[in-house]
Order: sequence, then structure tokens, then C-alpha cells
Amino acid sequence: MAQPTNTFDSYDVVGNREDLQDKVYMVSPEKTPVSSAGRRFTANAKFHEWQRDTLATPNKDNAVIEGDDRTGTALVATSRVGNYAQLFDKVAVVTTSQRATKSAGRSDEMRYQIAMKAIPELKRDVEAMMISNNVAVAGNSTTARKSAGLGAFIYSNISHGGAGATPAHTSGAPTAALTPGTNRAFTEALLKTVLQSIATNSGEQPSLLSVTPSHKGTFSGFSGIAANRFQTSLSAKQQNRIVGGADVYMGDFGELTVVPNYVQATANSDTALILNPDHYGLAYFQPWKTTPLAKTGHTDKEMVSCEVLTVVTSEAANGKVANLTP
Repeated sequence: MAQPTNTFDSYDVVGNREDLQDKVYMVSPEKTPVSSAGRRFTANAKFHEWQRDTLATPNKDNAVIEGDDRTGTALVATSRVGNYAQLFDKVAVVTTSQRATKSAGRSDEMRYQIAMKAIPELKRDVEAMMISNNVAVAGNSTTARKSAGLGAFIYSNISHGGAGATPAHTSGAPTAALTPGTNRAFTEALLKTVLQSIATNSGEQPSLLSVTPSHKGTFSGFSGIAANRFQTSLSAKQQNRIVGGADVYMGDFGELTVVPNYVQATANSDTALILNPDHYGLAYFQPWKTTPLAKTGHTDKEMVSCEVLTVVTSEAANGKVANLTP
């Protein structure tokens, strides 16, 4: 079959209006699980410090002679540790012509770039800094300051492959680089070893396991959860379900919520972080703010920024399994 001669169809028309939805769909993930779970602190200087203290080792032979003349017990000073605030920003520059143009999915291009792009992107940058192995950088007039990440702070409860190591720091900021190790597969045995170490060294129970999506898949294959079942009601005529993964790990030392952290796949892909949100967080030296910049022509400029650093109040309450095959 063919069209009748001189049929005027939609392919000939030049005036048909476009069919564009009045909405923009964001396809990139925006969640920041580790930084969102931790505590919030306020910093009053670019170098922020806090104190840690420990109790003496339990002594089963603490026995005193009746009537003994006692002298003072030796006292140990607190340790003073810190970190540097890292300044984050993004600048949106939009022409006045574009702001005057009616656009699909947003009423104003600048507002869209700030609210829907710059702020979520910066939050992801902060998350990446926090879960990284970055060491602290003091900075100067030509070098930007950097906050140390959780990977550099945690050194007591760790599992490294081969010669890998995380230097201990009992004062100041963690500035010594980590020693590279040999990657190996993520196993339940490695996880349980670090959990036991956390319980021994701190008596605390971590509640969050942050891993890459790849390691989340490996975790779901741990033998400890191989016997999981999903019970259905036959009377309700429900279909049975196959359990192919797990979101909570119930072990000898409490429960861990397992989070497949997409940011970790790029920021610290060879590490599983075992965290206690009561004992880490972010300290803000400058809070989130939007600042209009000087106008120099037919463009508008706005900057979104924050200045923030990682705080770990008790590194012994957290742990990590490092040098994992990504």
C-alpha cells in the first residue's frame, strides 16, 4: 500500500511543536550513607582538635594490704588529636540570555544548577573524602588543605593484606601515608576477625558496614547466611521468593546494617569500613552556603561551598578490612 498522491503528512510539516516533558530526571545516585549516619560537630578553626582518653588495663591482682599507707596511682594524660578542614566548592556560571529563556523542567537555570547539581555533587564529594584513605594536609598559600578520611584514622582494628599497614597516630592529625598491601578476596573470616578486635579493644558494637556494590554481592555469599529462608503464607496464595542477598549481618558481636555504597566504588574500592556512628562524624568550620559572585558581564555566577573535616572520637570503636580485590 502507498499514500495517495500529494498526501501531506507529518514528515512534511515544519511547524509541529516538540513533545518534551516538563521535567528533568536525575539518573545519578545522591545518597551519602556514611556521612549521613555520623554525628555533627562544629569547628571554630581550620585545624580542629579533640581529646581521647583510655582506661587502664583490668588488673586481676589489684589487692591491697589492710592498713597499707598508699601513694598516688600513676595518671596518664589524655591524647590530643585533630584534623584539617577541607574547603569544598562548586561555581555555576549561567548567561543572562539563558536565564531569560523558558526551559523545560526548570523555571530558572541557575536555581536548577545550584539545587539539583552543585549541592548534591558537593555532598557526594564530602562522602568520598570521609570514606577515603586520604591523609591530612595542613596546606599553605599554594596548597589546599585536606581532611584525613576514615581510612587514615582507623588503625587499631584492621585487616591488611600482605605488607599493608595503617600507621598509628596518638596525637595531631594522621599525616603518614598508608603502606600498600596485597589485595585478596573479601571473606566472612576477615570480617569476623575485625569485629572481634573492635569488641576486645573498645567493648563497643559497630552497626554499619559500608562496602562497594561489588563487595555487597560478595557479602551476600557468606556461608553464615546461606541457610536464609523467606516464609510465605500459602493461604494468601503468595509466590515463594528466592533469597539472594542480605542487608543485615547478625554475628557474635551484634548486628551490622550492610550498605552498598556507590561512592566507595571510586573513593576507596578495596576497603570495607566497619563503623560505629556514635564515634565518628563531620565537623563544620563553614556551613553550607550559596554566595553570589561579582558580576563581570552578561553572566550570573553563584558559588556553593562548605568547609568540613572528619572527626573520629574513638577510632578503636571502628574497624576496616583493607586490601580487598575490587
